[in-house]
Amino acid sequence: MSITLNTTMSSIMTNKRRVGALKSLGVVTVGDALTYYPFRVADPVPLRALREARIGERMAFSASVRGMRVVPMNVRRGYRLEAVVDDGDFAVSRHVAGAAARLVFFSYKKQYVDWLSMRLRSGAIVVIAGEPSEFNGQLQFTHPEIMTVAPGSGPADGEYSGVVQMSALKYDADTVEAGLRRISRPRPVYHASSRISSEHIHESIVQCIELLAGTGQDLPGDAATEAPQTMKPMEDGGISGAGTAPADAESRSGNAVAVGLARAIPDVLPESVRESNHLLHRAEAFLAIHDPLSTADFKRAIGTMRYEEAFVSQTALLQSRSNVRKDAALPCAGVALRDRFIESLPFPLTGGQREVIDDIGVDMAREYPMQRLLQGEVGSGKTVVAVAAMLQAAGSGHQAVLVAPTQVLAEQHHATISAMLCAIDSVETGDDPSRDALSPNDPADLIKAAESAADDGDAKGRAAVKHPVKHSGARSGKQDGAAHAQSDANTRHVPVILLTGGMKLAARRRALALAASGDPCIIVATHAAFSKTFQAPNLALVVIDEQHRFGVEQRESLRTKNDVVPHLLVMTATPIPRTAAMTWFGDLDISWLTELPGGRKPIRTFIVPEDDGRMMGSMFAHIRGRIDAGERAYVVCPRIDADDESDGDDDTSGASQIGVYDDSDTYRRESATAAANTTTSAPSQEDGDGAPSRPPLHSVAEIERRLSSLPQFRGIRFATLTGRDDDATKQQVMADFADGATPVLVATTVIEVGVDVPQASCIVIFDADRYGLSQLHQLRGRVGRGGTDSWAFLISRAEDGGPAQQRLQVIQGTLDGAQIAQADLEFRGAGDVLGDAQSGGKSGLKLLRVVKDAKIIADARERAGRLLADDPDLSGEVELAGAVLDFTRGNETFLTSS
Repeated sequence: MSITLNTTMSSIMTNKRRVGALKSLGVVTVGDALTYYPFRVADPVPLRALREARIGERMAFSASVRGMRVVPMNVRRGYRLEAVVDDGDFAVSRHVAGAAARLVFFSYKKQYVDWLSMRLRSGAIVVIAGEPSEFNGQLQFTHPEIMTVAPGSGPADGEYSGVVQMSALKYDADTVEAGLRRISRPRPVYHASSRISSEHIHESIVQCIELLAGTGQDLPGDAATEAPQTMKPMEDGGISGAGTAPADAESRSGNAVAVGLARAIPDVLPESVRESNHLLHRAEAFLAIHDPLSTADFKRAIGTMRYEEAFVSQTALLQSRSNVRKDAALPCAGVALRDRFIESLPFPLTGGQREVIDDIGVDMAREYPMQRLLQGEVGSGKTVVAVAAMLQAAGSGHQAVLVAPTQVLAEQHHATISAMLCAIDSVETGDDPSRDALSPNDPADLIKAAESAADDGDAKGRAAVKHPVKHSGARSGKQDGAAHAQSDANTRHVPVILLTGGMKLAARRRALALAASGDPCIIVATHAAFSKTFQAPNLALVVIDEQHRFGVEQRESLRTKNDVVPHLLVMTATPIPRTAAMTWFGDLDISWLTELPGGRKPIRTFIVPEDDGRMMGSMFAHIRGRIDAGERAYVVCPRIDADDESDGDDDTSGASQIGVYDDSDTYRRESATAAANTTTSAPSQEDGDGAPSRPPLHSVAEIERRLSSLPQFRGIRFATLTGRDDDATKQQVMADFADGATPVLVATTVIEVGVDVPQASCIVIFDADRYGLSQLHQLRGRVGRGGTDSWAFLISRAEDGGPAQQRLQVIQGTLDGAQIAQADLEFRGAGDVLGDAQSGGKSGLKLLRVVKDAKIIADARERAGRLLADDPDLSGEVELAGAVLDFTRGNETFLTSS
């Protein structure tokens, strides 16, 4: 059959167990196999004569078989094959005396034993690699790797005496020298599983290469799977080496496999790009990665494929960015309402805010959609920038929608934006509150300004502003009376509509009807904006808050609802280094807000060992003092209920997901439930791989009970908040916390994003050593928003000096989000920092590293830009165009806005 990269492994592999094991690793097709890269390459095996052997150290040598016998194992069942080999001729080349050793194989399968018996018949020439041991005073190799050598190829006189011609045997090497080079070569090491070893993965991939090149046979069946490093019998009676194909180095040098592989795997990179960067052909790279002749060979091949990934991804991003400009958008040139809003603010904008607002204003005035990412530190004033952009859309006679990841955050945005718009009236009516008494970007002060601007008789409007959570569905009487927003300078009111999945049916229908009318308005929504029932025919701007919490398919649903494509502004407070942002959001214009408003005091951060009772007691006493002073405190736990196997934070935002580090310091993103299930063993127990299990994660229910019983909190009311709580409970809990009725809030990471209580001055994070740095930075940003002194306490059970302790020290040592983001990338990689949707973890990017490969990415982007400038459709680069198309189709989660 004709083998291509799209051929399934099941169609060429007869061992169905191995097919299933490979599938569990994501290897379904031949192309998947070739791009299942090894994570390192083992050192070459040294050549040593038997008299030079060192017990326990791998070695390679050639020998002739003196004799062989098969012994049935009656007690254990199965068979033991023993062969005695003599390295006399090889030892001469090493200038030492020859010696003998025993090769031992065990198997339950007679077929395997018969096959080995044929290969190890007396007089056969073999090349052997394995780890020597000593048994009964004799040197022994248990299940070594062997290669058969064609007769008449002795190193001394060209022939070993006593060689038996075995016509049914296909020899693995033509000469001893070739066999030694092959068997001692560096060996790739793959991420394996309990179902399949690295050796079997290697064997399968190399034989896929051989089949593609047209020189191979069907992959092995069920026989002889006991010895991963031993030669395997083929289904058709031929023989193939366990990871030894192509047969020898001469095949590589003679291009026997490389030429055939090049026919099956055309190159993707343009010839000029490949030559200028001294890269290998794609086929050569695959061969050198999975069957390297040297470590340098392997490294050069990995570098080639890494650059290919960079070039294809950057070409796709640049094409996506160019294609967006072909779409039609609603131009929004009306800035009068936006400018009046800026004038009404009770604080001056920072220079960065003014610059970003101006850039957005220019983008939105164009007839093609804006594509902009706004990245800013916690509290840098992104909301003000977003409101200015939405008012530019509404002031131009169109609609704007802001999508928030949680209902709590959506309600807070609704209240804050309503308060900001009320402040416009206060300026125009002359009822301007004193700006000197207000803190910039403080929602509490904005709400106070709105209160002073509201009419005395407007009780409903005042209630909605005073208690935004309790009355989140209400708007002031002035807003209720404004049905339209005009683009002329006399416009004074823009309806602010709240749309969440937890609204009552009548209120939801009213909100949907207002949006469907097409009248200019601002819509603040949760995931409800992605539903089919939401229609906004006059939508000109989509603002996505905390963009990494939404899938591309969801964002795309808003972009494709109407004939015209809305402008897009995505915002994130998750620190992302510039190199990472340029890589993963290369189709967006990027703005940074790095200047924090004045009046902010630094958050003092402390690492508190949980087993230090004295320090824990002092911390709780300090928190009680702050509560007595009228302040608030958050306590964050990764789990909801330790006793419920089904627990985990069910918030649809995914806010409950925590960065859980396992004992090998490998970061994995998972739900709190999964994290709990993997850590329920006692610390003294050991898991299957011998590593001690971590203690169970703390839960909200457990910590609330413990803290309530402490003398430091006698008389203090506690509240809990998790993603499981219904909407009414969430509203009540947040209102009571803001009012001080329950000054301590024990919650999951549902509070991570956007929750804004200026009186909160302390945050305690249990199991802090199990979170990622960026998430800890986000959680810490929940305090210090009211201009008061603030503290963050990181409760840890990490070992002193260990990697987890080092991560916490990064958080303790700096408040700079850029530094934290850089450290987070270095600790755990781009995938978990940016979220799955932008990480490349589910994409075709398997080698590219955001931090270390910044220069490669920049070079690829520059060359891809030049290529697209000369050939926008890639009509002259058919293979590259196909690779870009495949990448785009299979990686919608990578292309954040296309």
